[in-house]
Amino acid sequence: MLKDYFDHYAIIGFYLVVSISVPIGMIVLSKLAQYIKVRPSNPSKLKESMYECGMKPETERWQGFNIKYYFYALLFVIFDVETIFLFPWAVKYGIWSKEFGVMFFMSMFVFLFIVTLGYVYAWKKGDLEWN
Repeated sequence: MLKDYFDHYAIIGFYLVVSISVPIGMIVLSKLAQYIKVRPSNPSKLKESMYECGMKPETERWQGFNIKYYFYALLFVIFDVETIFLFPWAVKYGIWSKEFGVMFFMSMFVFLFIVTLGYVYAWKKGDLEWN
């Protein structure tokens, strides 16, 4: 019983080692390829300058994005997560509603109510307006 418990953690540990060693290995191989002239490194002022669709850059530094883009992106991610939780619930509703009854139905309404409160809060705060 205890051996099975540690076997599950061994699998997680294996994936952890692989997920850390693969990117580090790629970086190390890239640096080694540079030293044996497989990947040449010829920095120049032109190569290190900004690139704006083939045109000369208008400024010397990067321009930041409007913060509203990030608000919309965050709201989109929240909407996607809501959909990820809602879809399996809808698929299994017929089976689980017989087992858990009305509480299964009400739990999703509580979840949707909390997510809706977040949208209403963002709307009332004015984060969804382009000024």
